[in-house]
Amino acid sequence: MKSIFKFIIILLPWFLSSLTPINKTYYDSLNLPFFAPPQIVYGIIWTIIYILIAISIYQLIKFHNKKDIPNSYKYTLLINYIANQSFQPIFFLLKSNFLAFLSCITTFISSLFLYKETKDLQERSAKFLIPYILFSLFATILSLTIYLLNLT
Repeated sequence: MKSIFKFIIILLPWFLSSLTPINKTYYDSLNLPFFAPPQIVYGIIWTIIYILIAISIYQLIKFHNKKDIPNSYKYTLLINYIANQSFQPIFFLLKSNFLAFLSCITTFISSLFLYKETKDLQERSAKFLIPYILFSLFATILSLTIYLLNLT
């Protein structure tokens, strides 16, 4: 029971940005590229990715003492978390496609560093981050394309 509680504590913060109200009118008003998935796909994919991230973190914590986890991992995780969580408020509340793109590219780059830091500690945990890296890359390309298509 303690393990499940610990896992939920790790998982829940990743859903914080989902409390941001989504302005579907704004999203629908944008010129979207042909490869933009339907809106419902984002919720499904990000839920799966957040669960995988939480599994990765949980495994690291389970097999390493807190003091044995280097600060470089902690800082990378924090930067990645902030970049990841900043997208929805920037995109839907500020309605800034450029800043949203910067959030995406920061998330992608920091996910690469997070993978490396995690792999250095425990290769098995790092494998759970591969879908995150791939979807962050896709989201970055999509965000850049949305920005370019809506420059006017």
